[in-house]
Amino acid sequence: MQTFAKNAPMPVVRRLPKYHKYLKELLEEGVTKISSKNLSVRMGSTASQIRQDLNYFGGFGQQGYGYNVSELIVAIEEILSIHEVYRCIIIGAGNLGKAIRNYIMNLDGNAKVLAMFDVDASKTQEKDGEIPVYHTDQLKEYMRKREVDVAILCVPKSSGPQAAQAVIDGGIHAIWNFTTADLSVPEGIVVENVAINESFYVLTYLLSEKQQNQT
Repeated sequence: MQTFAKNAPMPVVRRLPKYHKYLKELLEEGVTKISSKNLSVRMGSTASQIRQDLNYFGGFGQQGYGYNVSELIVAIEEILSIHEVYRCIIIGAGNLGKAIRNYIMNLDGNAKVLAMFDVDASKTQEKDGEIPVYHTDQLKEYMRKREVDVAILCVPKSSGPQAAQAVIDGGIHAIWNFTTADLSVPEGIVVENVAINESFYVLTYLLSEKQQNQT
């Protein structure tokens, strides 16, 4: 069974975690098989979209049977590399950096925070459990001695490009960017931008639209 699709459209990839979430809920409810139609109702999607999305990664469903829920969960977990452990560092030990750290620590996921870095020397005295905070001057040496898979940027926009370059120079291949800076990175560096403000703007648009429709 094929579980990796080269050049799968990004919207399809972004829907996979949602499939995983709903399928896990179904399995917990005792559902062992489900049709694309019933799954689409659960997800607020369409049956055709579900079939098209999953077909990028192989034929999971059976005509007249639907999808085996547990088998599809396993396949999606393989696609998303959920059972791999990714070693992370956080650049920026302010409120956002600490919030991301705490979220990851309490998440039953595949990310492990090794350390945090900050330009503020006073923050290097802080420690939460086994996660130390170092000055950014120590970043290069730290990355030289340890294997790090992902750098999580939680710094102001103005510091984003500099922080990105620092971790790239250290050999990082993936950046989870929580800054609002547009990063220019070399080919081969994977960047996932998380724009919290953009998500909130979408919410305020939907709220405004709802209020206007009620008047």
